[in-house]
Amino acid sequence: MKQKICSFILRLIGWNYKLSVELPNKAVFCVAPHTSNWDLLLGELLYFAVGGKRKVSFFIKKEWFVFPLNYFFNFLGGIPVNRQKRSSLVDQMIDEFNSRDYFCLAVTPEATRKPNPNWKRGFYYIAKGANVPIILVYLDYSKKMAGVEQIFVPTDDEDADIQFVKTYYTAFKGRYPENFAI
Repeated sequence: MKQKICSFILRLIGWNYKLSVELPNKAVFCVAPHTSNWDLLLGELLYFAVGGKRKVSFFIKKEWFVFPLNYFFNFLGGIPVNRQKRSSLVDQMIDEFNSRDYFCLAVTPEATRKPNPNWKRGFYYIAKGANVPIILVYLDYSKKMAGVEQIFVPTDDEDADIQFVKTYYTAFKGRYPENFAI
């Protein structure tokens, strides 16, 4: 029922979507371009429209975790991040993957809605450390198309892998294309 409702909502607002891969029980979802707060809601709708069965966790600035938004973000799977304090989110997330039969984590590698060609590599280190694939998820506002069409397994060549991921996203436009930098 949830799948039909989310699919209906996406179509109601004029969006289409594609699913070309099977969703694994454990994965890091790399979501880009990320230029708008609406990306979160579109991503949630997309995930359930393509048959996602459990919630996907995601990082969000701790400043958003204030009453009453904290209840909403907890419900959706939000993990508050204090960007002023150094902590090993990578190690914490690897432990989460290793302790669960099912765990999916959505990460926006730009880590901001502003232009940032220096993507954070945490999504990559988490996937590599937990030995899980990276699902490349796109939100293309110019075509009103969202997709889950590529599974990427990290290799031992970090720079080449990051370049591959960045290159994959060059075809897609965020809500504010000027804010997406590769």
